Amino acid sequence: MSVNPELLEILVCPESKQPVAPAAADVLERLKREIKAGNLRNRGGTKVTKIITEALVREDGKILYPVDDGIPVMLIEESIEL
Repeated sequence: MSVNPELLEILVCPESKQPVAPAAADVLERLKREIKAGNLRNRGGTKVTKIITEALVREDGKILYPVDDGIPVMLIEESIEL
């Protein structure tokens, strides 16, 4: 399930207020490898164990917000530094 396009138009990073856009396939694939290797932690310090199949990336490309069942998780502590 993907993010509703109307919602995507108004979503911004809660920290910087920059727009977000869907993450590219290569970014998601890199995250998948890091998760499987047990090397990925979110900004809150929690180890990420669930494979991320959809995400939103901040305009500057530095922060990623996971999307869970079509719902963007726009919490700073749940975001991931890229």
